[in-house]
Amino acid sequence: MTYFLVTFVFMLVVVIAMAIGVIFGRRAIKGSCGGTGNGSCICTEKCDKRKKMEAEGSL
Repeated sequence: MTYFLVTFVFMLVVVIAMAIGVIFGRRAIKGSCGGTGNGSCICTEKCDKRKKMEAEGSL
């Protein structure tokens, strides 16, 4: 039971730290739209694969 609580608290701290980073960073997550992760990717339009999936109704 102790290991569970330690693990739970650790994961909670990690999630809170990531949330604070996102809140204060205010930047899009790098590579969030399939980019190379160099920060130049901010999605403004859906990619062809996503458009096709939505057209087929599989989303």
